Amino acid sequence: MTSLIGEFDCKVDAKGRFMFPVALKKQLTEAFDKGFVINRNLHQKCLVLYPISEWDKLNKKLSKLNRLIKANDVFVRRFTGGATGCEADNTGRILLPKALTDYADINTDIKVLGSNNVIEIWDKKLYSEFLNQDINIEKLAEDVLGGMNFNEDE
Repeated sequence: MTSLIGEFDCKVDAKGRFMFPVALKKQLTEAFDKGFVINRNLHQKCLVLYPISEWDKLNKKLSKLNRLIKANDVFVRRFTGGATGCEADNTGRILLPKALTDYADINTDIKVLGSNNVIEIWDKKLYSEFLNQDINIEKLAEDVLGGMNFNEDE
């Protein structure tokens, strides 16, 4: 799958739908028509929209966990519990489930972000607050990427 990029301002209508950004849809090509799974983000109050192929890859890995081990069982239940299948209607709108929008404090104005292999959906105000956190991005980059060799081809 293509690495998804871009940040888009969108509006959620009274029925909980938003118009999927055209520029993001073009990046998804045929994956857009196959549908998505939407779920809570593990670390932030936002939602993650997985193209179905990405969800299937993740779910395949989760299915290998031994559910007789309590931590595995609890994690899988908590992680997949909110997951909901969705697809765009014929005008390109996607319905956001009420329980998930409540979790992410999503109101009318949202940010839709291409984030590598998934799409993040944020309440616009919460995303702005996230960006304005006092984070030392230089140190974070060193901690996360410092051990990687960017000169090698994969």
